[in-house]
Amino acid sequence: MHLSPPLEPMLARSVSALPTGGRRAVFEQKADGYRVVVFARPAPYLQSRRGAELSGAFPEIAQAAAELGVEAVLDAELVVSSAGRLDFGALQQRARRRGVTAERAALQQPGHLIVFDLLEVEGTVLLQEPLQRRRAALKELFAARFLSAPWALCPQTTDAEVARTWLDPAWGSVGIEGVMVKDPASRYRPGVRGWDKLRAHTTTEAVIGAVTGPSRSPTSLLLGRFDTAGHLHMVGTTTPLTRAAAIELGSVLQAAGPEHPWHGRRFSGGWSATEPLAFQPVAPEFVAEIAADTAVDAGRYRHPVRYLRLRGDMAADDVE
Repeated sequence: MHLSPPLEPMLARSVSALPTGGRRAVFEQKADGYRVVVFARPAPYLQSRRGAELSGAFPEIAQAAAELGVEAVLDAELVVSSAGRLDFGALQQRARRRGVTAERAALQQPGHLIVFDLLEVEGTVLLQEPLQRRRAALKELFAARFLSAPWALCPQTTDAEVARTWLDPAWGSVGIEGVMVKDPASRYRPGVRGWDKLRAHTTTEAVIGAVTGPSRSPTSLLLGRFDTAGHLHMVGTTTPLTRAAAIELGSVLQAAGPEHPWHGRRFSGGWSATEPLAFQPVAPEFVAEIAADTAVDAGRYRHPVRYLRLRGDMAADDVE
């Protein structure tokens, strides 16, 4: 029996730290891309996490899957690189193209597959095999077929200290957004959150430009940074504020009027959200220290950041 699309990929739950206490685990780099299930067959199929067919948007990947030389189903991260780092924005733009424009984009910004699991090979379904055996079969496939670009084998280690280095901001700067933690004896369970995911975080500063809720009792913050010309650019939103933080911020933030650079602007509530966010501009005078992950697209944090504290020692124009 062959696997066929749509196939729900196995998922991960977010955790706040690497495992301790001698738990058996393998660690993999989490690249900033699209999760895809690749059906490598004469008539290939490239499936997104949500079941969409992406072969038309990435013809070079479809061709590589058709020419693999063996029929297989692989789990991977689809990425596009630009200027020495993985570029999620460019990946999104490519995903919207079809036909001649997709073929042109494939030449200009080719996609790559960072493969981390093998679910079927040459008619043998591997879902019930433990991860360590699936990994061995995947490595054997790479060696036997002499796979190179657009194929890449996802880095994996059993050394927690090596995995910890992957959380360094230097890795984040090139598009490695965290670490996957997996049980080497685990089976592949479609749709189940059976893996752990630890995102890399760093602390930085941003200017408080607006709030949701009233300025005297805000529920979250809209953050910005000034460019060299003095324009305030939106860089992200925070998760909901704690009661203590809302009280502290409400005592110092001042509501702003039409003179505010964001007056009349429309912002969405998140990177993929379409509904406009209701907000109240405040005087952009206060600086917040925040904890953010490494997923940044076109200067904006893709995921909400966490407010840590006010930086009373910094002025807005100190933020870089």
